[in-house]
Amino acid sequence: ILNYDIMARFRRRTCIILLLFILFICSIMMALKTLRPDRAGFGDPFGLGLLPELQQRTVHLDNKQSSLNRIQGDTATRVSNLHSIAVNTMKASMPPVNKLEEELSSPNYNFHIFYYSWFGNPQFDGKYIHWNHPLLPHWDPKIANNYPKGRHNPPDDIGANFYPELGSYSSKDPSVIEAHMKQMRSASTGVIVLSWYPPGMADENGEPTDDLVPVILDYAHKYNLKVTFHIEPYKDRDDRSMYHNVKYIIDKYGGHPAFYRHKTSTGRFLPMFYVYDSYVTIPEIWANLLTVSGSQTIRNTPYDALFIALLVEERHKHDIHRSGFDGMYTYFATNGFSYGSSHHNWASLKAFCDSNNLMFIPSVGPGYIDTSIRPWNNHNTRNRVNGKYYETAFSAALLVRPEIISITSFNEWHEGTQIEKAVPKRTGQVVYLDYKPHKPNVYLELTQKWSEKYRKEQEQWLM
Repeated sequence: ILNYDIMARFRRRTCIILLLFILFICSIMMALKTLRPDRAGFGDPFGLGLLPELQQRTVHLDNKQSSLNRIQGDTATRVSNLHSIAVNTMKASMPPVNKLEEELSSPNYNFHIFYYSWFGNPQFDGKYIHWNHPLLPHWDPKIANNYPKGRHNPPDDIGANFYPELGSYSSKDPSVIEAHMKQMRSASTGVIVLSWYPPGMADENGEPTDDLVPVILDYAHKYNLKVTFHIEPYKDRDDRSMYHNVKYIIDKYGGHPAFYRHKTSTGRFLPMFYVYDSYVTIPEIWANLLTVSGSQTIRNTPYDALFIALLVEERHKHDIHRSGFDGMYTYFATNGFSYGSSHHNWASLKAFCDSNNLMFIPSVGPGYIDTSIRPWNNHNTRNRVNGKYYETAFSAALLVRPEIISITSFNEWHEGTQIEKAVPKRTGQVVYLDYKPHKPNVYLELTQKWSEKYRKEQEQWLM
């Protein structure tokens, strides 16, 4: 009986120890799964996205490299009566304004989000546009020979590492525009920074999209959002063409209730224009347009506005000041890639702007991956780390107390910076990244969280 009692206690103790050991192992596995990098299958060590200064930096930022950093894509073709069709669709489906306001977070007009209307599909455009993006060769032929060539074949094979919940959509589709506006409003952003080329112009892969602007403005107004313009580096962009294009935008769209105007410290309400790749043009040309004494000056005219330049290298801050710009933004969602996109440089850039009466607009992003179109660019990937990379960027931005924060991006799918809803998808040849273990709207929710945090902290800054 004694031996039996001893053996029973021994078995009971062994079971308890074994059970505790199993629970311990399960806890470790769950923790590792929570912290697992989104791109573990690609071989990036955990945390590299949060410590990108350890990665190789890209230093070739001349015009050729600039064009490879960010591909401007195909945009929607012109169609007659699109505006009236979309407006009628919008009015037919419009819920009561009060109900809409109750369901969605209030817009934060100090949160600006980059938006692209360049996507197309056969239903609305007669063909796929942008989703079938070509694989871009490396500029060094020896390196280029090591990577695949060709282009993507939608709808299952698209030029992105993630897959949108809306599928390979068309930017002309009124239901898509509506869904986008609702998502951006739910994220508590307030200003859409719309990629823009002059009428009849587009990038080397795209088609003109200016005809779509009135539709976007109408839908933005429905959701109490504002629209400003991201001026792309179109052919022969200089002081003269910029003057005429700014005049065109303000004359044609300036009277729309969704057209964004920023209240300055002097109480003026001025339009705002982000100027991508502004550093390609020398400061003397910009000064003709942006300084009071310039030969093509826009200052103190009905077309005066706030012009925000792209800062990539540290020396650009002096060029921006000399050019007569009103501020600078950093665009890239790749912490450590450039001087401007490196979080640890934002404090000194903000100090420079404060001392020179300039606006500093840091750009935050959820991550970066463009290997679907630049298969050789793995070293610039920034792991999302299940949202932690995005929150780290927001935290760094709030530390410098900026007047405006810009978000890269809502739907730049090729570079993997989108916060638009994405879903898991697997085809015979491709396994897309996704937002698991979170839901498709996780980055919209994170944006809304930080929008509220920004509002609360801004109240403290102003006290």
